[in-house]
Amino acid sequence: MQLLRFGPVGDERPAVRAADGSTYNLRGLTPDIDGAFLAGGGIETVRRALDEGVLPEVDTTGLRIGAPVARPGKVVCIGLNYRDHAEETGAAIPTRPVVFMKDPATVVGPYDQVLIPRNSTRTDWEVELAVVIGRRARYLADETEAAGVIAGYTISNDVSEREFQLDFSSQWDLGKSCETFNPLGPWLAPAEDVTDPQALAMRLSVNGELRQSSSTKNMIFGVTHLVRYLSQYMVLNPGDVINTGTPAGVALGLPGTPYLRPGDTVELSVDGLGRQRQTFAQA
Repeated sequence: MQLLRFGPVGDERPAVRAADGSTYNLRGLTPDIDGAFLAGGGIETVRRALDEGVLPEVDTTGLRIGAPVARPGKVVCIGLNYRDHAEETGAAIPTRPVVFMKDPATVVGPYDQVLIPRNSTRTDWEVELAVVIGRRARYLADETEAAGVIAGYTISNDVSEREFQLDFSSQWDLGKSCETFNPLGPWLAPAEDVTDPQALAMRLSVNGELRQSSSTKNMIFGVTHLVRYLSQYMVLNPGDVINTGTPAGVALGLPGTPYLRPGDTVELSVDGLGRQRQTFAQA
């Protein structure tokens, strides 16, 4: 089961794609796929409706695909969560998760145009597994409890401007929160449909040239560890997104590799979660 949102920016409509590829309209069940939907048991409701065959089929041919979750309250990011990425950037291997925040307004659809900021010199790519929270979480006791608050998984491109991020501030937010810097999707896979989130192959290419190829098994801190850890320091709410980090292969860690320029195309994928494709343009 894949939860998606189709339509123009600001007017996306919720839908579900069944295992046979058929797509069904969810407007009769929910106005949108958002925190309220997730907190209210929406995924289970959709699954029952699919099983009962009561949802109207919809033709989505030619329609834009939006981010699979509407209006996340926050996007929490984990830096340096793959040993090879930390090593390629010259950073120490972290002993605790490196946490920073990203403006949730950066979230766009998986095929939307991404804008290179004005005065940017080092706009970079990062394929990541994104976790979507389904229940309010605070002070979780263990990783089993953490697994129970995860609604599902999707793909994130944690686009970054390295000069803004590393040279202009002691915090990373400037280089992470630029307009359109978080393509998300194409769909939300319910947690129960992802057998092992720590065994997903992930890839990213720029203009057809492979740059990143790894697996979530190489995370330093796994998904449930991250969710439990974050819950000790902030309240996680339904619809919140956690970007869990990127492996080696970013421009920052590849000397001589050009950063992104207008007209460049980035394609990325995570096994079982689909593919993204963005063309970059000057803001």
